[in-house]
Amino acid sequence: MTRGKVEIKSLFYITHVQNVPSILANGILSHGRVEADKVSFTAIYDSGIVSNRKGKLTPDRASLWEYANLYFQPRNPMMYRVVHEKTTKDLAVIGVKPSVLQLPHVLLTDGNAASSPTQFFKTADGLRVIKAQWPVLQAEYWKDVDGSKRKIMAECLVPDRIDVDYIHTVYVADHDAKRRVEGLIGSTQTPVVPEPNFFFNPSYKMRIGNNISLVEGDMFFSGMQTLTVSVNLQGIMGKGLASRAKYQFPDVYVYYQDCCRARRLTAVKPCIYKRESSLDEDLADLSTPLKTPNAVKWFMLFSTKRKWRDNSRMDDIEGGLSWFRDHFEAEGVKSVALPALGCGLGGLNWADVGPLMCRYLHGIGIDVAIYLPRERDIDEQYRTEKYLLGG
Repeated sequence: MTRGKVEIKSLFYITHVQNVPSILANGILSHGRVEADKVSFTAIYDSGIVSNRKGKLTPDRASLWEYANLYFQPRNPMMYRVVHEKTTKDLAVIGVKPSVLQLPHVLLTDGNAASSPTQFFKTADGLRVIKAQWPVLQAEYWKDVDGSKRKIMAECLVPDRIDVDYIHTVYVADHDAKRRVEGLIGSTQTPVVPEPNFFFNPSYKMRIGNNISLVEGDMFFSGMQTLTVSVNLQGIMGKGLASRAKYQFPDVYVYYQDCCRARRLTAVKPCIYKRESSLDEDLADLSTPLKTPNAVKWFMLFSTKRKWRDNSRMDDIEGGLSWFRDHFEAEGVKSVALPALGCGLGGLNWADVGPLMCRYLHGIGIDVAIYLPRERDIDEQYRTEKYLLGG
């Protein structure tokens, strides 16, 4: 379905993999229908979230309990919460054809339907709202203060049931989950497709040596304790990861500027911000309190440029890596994620930077995740352990 430049190719339903056989047999049912028909199902949401939705009424005076709810973007704060309270191997996303929007009495929302500020719309008006906030729905990240955390969970509410004919794909986190689901559903025309991005998993991961992983994905959703942001020495967070950090974690930006003013950050000496607030609470849906909000993340500010207009220097990268190798233990760093330092906006090549990073970080006693440059594909020969470790 196309509306101007906005093309809605699919809507999405998040569920437990154990529910997939029933869904492919009976369709996607509302909570009310599941309860009335005594359908066996495995819950992924805690009872508090379900109760909140049962008590929330639409403008038609019907409970959200009576609707099957679909998201326009499955990679959202609710999914983040579920992933961190369950495991990705237990989760599936059901892809639903956009023609479901043509069903009678469908309602669309401009955010999480259970949230107080959220508004409800009939389909035509709702599609105009969805089109207006499409950049938010396609974003890689969100936060509370600008409303994007609520808006990215915009929903399509279908009364009672979504027929099986509207289902086009079952998405899972990886190939192990694919085999598991295919074992559950047997012979079916519905494809099961690994889509790791939906579940905050990297699209590529390869082990190098005894402690390094090469990763393609979003570093800000890494499981590492400390996340590294490439910066300059001028206090300017204008592009790339630095711009992302400035927007998503404004306290990191304040700390960065303090480090620049006090000259604690140098070309060869990173600064580590030991942030105390929980990343889970920043990113997860908080319609009910989290049981274990424990993802406290630190940020390492690593200078890859002296001035923001400059290219990166290999000797500065090496100096910063040397400092980290010598000081990470005293600083309390337990694991670290780093971008390909100086690549991309810095103008350096992975073929040169990769071996340098691996030489300093291999065998240091903590897990290291190096996120490959997104700007260009890296030739396979420059990803090998032999090339990167010189063995």
